Amino acid sequence: MTRIAVLLAAELTAASIDTVVSRVLPAADQVQTYRANGRTVLEVTGAAPALTERLREWPEVEKVLESAQEKDLLLTRRALYGSDSVVDVGGVPVGGNAVAVIAGPCSMDGPETLMRTAEAVRAAGAALFRVGLFKPRTSPYSFQGLGRDGFEAVREVRRVYGMPIVTEVLSVRDIEDLLEVADMLQVGARNMQNFPLLSELGKIGRPVLLKRGLAATVREWLSAAEYLLAGGNDEIILCERGIRTFETTSRFTTDINSIPVVKELSHLPLIVDPSHSAGHSRLVAPVARAGLAAGADGLIIEVHAQPEKALSDGAQALDPIGFGNLMPQLRNVAAVLGRGMVAPPVDEPALAG
Repeated sequence: MTRIAVLLAAELTAASIDTVVSRVLPAADQVQTYRANGRTVLEVTGAAPALTERLREWPEVEKVLESAQEKDLLLTRRALYGSDSVVDVGGVPVGGNAVAVIAGPCSMDGPETLMRTAEAVRAAGAALFRVGLFKPRTSPYSFQGLGRDGFEAVREVRRVYGMPIVTEVLSVRDIEDLLEVADMLQVGARNMQNFPLLSELGKIGRPVLLKRGLAATVREWLSAAEYLLAGGNDEIILCERGIRTFETTSRFTTDINSIPVVKELSHLPLIVDPSHSAGHSRLVAPVARAGLAAGADGLIIEVHAQPEKALSDGAQALDPIGFGNLMPQLRNVAAVLGRGMVAPPVDEPALAG
């Protein structure tokens, strides 16, 4: 069935958009209206052949694309918009010409350690703080996170150090609670195709970090992002976190190829998770540098004040010294590419103690 995407002019009023839709409907089977990347997009199915050419002549229409080559993609397509999206996460931009670094522990295992970690990563230049409150684990006997018991400590990190909070959401029932403490919700690799969860996150009006599934193709990953965009949420950041291959020397295999491929196909910001991909702290720095060199818009790096005592994924976490040594290297890579680094929030936080 013929399927076309129609990008409307930016200045159109709601009444003008309704008028365009009413003019298109008689020559098509269905017209769906979406709002993404700050623009209105019409998905027209079953369009009469002549309609495509007529639409290109209408003053209300900026661009018309047929979807034969990317039939499962609509709102993620770079070809439709022609420019990069920048997502505002609690006042910190992700995307554009500056690289953003998100850092913090895989999971919170105590308020004191959390505060020490936050102090260290902010001092080193991290712009956002990651912390796991609800943790998906392969074994049911592994530490599953503190859940709501950790909320107050996370609020304190936000208050004292000023960094926006990024944390993972596991199910629909946790969304409302996590919105109390998080500036961005992360969809982990195991939930990339949890479509009920994606559909609900499309309604929240808060940034979402979408990690690539363990064995997902790039197109499947972008299709998952379509669920979020189609639901009305255009504040989406993609995360390449390594895929499962036959290789066993690292935890997963960083798909460096996916970075330029996604940047070519999509307007969405893309960051890299070198920690989960490498699985070993000694590999995190070179993988992080490679991710930026390939064109990623940022990194999400696991850092723990005492990795040897971490309750989850301590082997892949950098300690504060290791993270502090890495950040100047990342600045140098960014500079070579003509990019800057997003600084921590401008307001100087009240220091702990």
